[in-house]
Amino acid sequence: MNPLPETPPEALGPVVYEQVFVDGQTFVIARPGDADRLLEAPAVRSTFAADEYLPYWADLWPAARMLAKVVLREPWPPGREALEVGCGLGLAGIAALSAGLRVTFSDYDATALRFAADNARANGFHDFRLLHMDWCSPPDDLRVPVVLASDLLYELCNVEPLVALIRRVLSPGGLCLVTDQDRAPSYALRHALASGELSFTTHGMKAGEPGGRRVRGTLYRITHAR
Repeated sequence: MNPLPETPPEALGPVVYEQVFVDGQTFVIARPGDADRLLEAPAVRSTFAADEYLPYWADLWPAARMLAKVVLREPWPPGREALEVGCGLGLAGIAALSAGLRVTFSDYDATALRFAADNARANGFHDFRLLHMDWCSPPDDLRVPVVLASDLLYELCNVEPLVALIRRVLSPGGLCLVTDQDRAPSYALRHALASGELSFTTHGMKAGEPGGRRVRGTLYRITHAR
């Protein structure tokens, strides 16, 4: 089995710190300052040539803002366990920590996990867990009542593994929240959810940087069908 990726530090370039405003709360998020430059780094290009992996985690995507907003508005029971899948910079997981959930940040890239952990600490949170995970092979004993995921549907090939992961790790009676900025594979997501053991509802969303372009997207509330 090939080792999971780790974006090399020398490819990151300068780090910037952004204040992110979500539903009346402010979070500080550190991220690489030039994601396009990162994608052109020789080490990243070599990794892409080997397995077509790109470090999309380095951007703060609109759907992460959507998910953070939803998380803050949800009436969570105190101390409920949550798994953020493909956490990237960790905004949704940090919002979950602020809402009283116990969060495990997970990502395919070890460098993303370090950013998520540093961002959680920068916002005053220290009680969380990290999980370096491939969606296709989660730990056998991983079961959680809350699954969070945003902006993961870059490619059609991501849909089936994501749905299989949700089916496998979401506890009976649990809730999965997925946000997406209506990328083309989202239609395949709806089909995969409808034809499996999961049920879902959708809700239109908007998000964007203050004073910038607002992006439309969709929230998927996913539960077990039975």
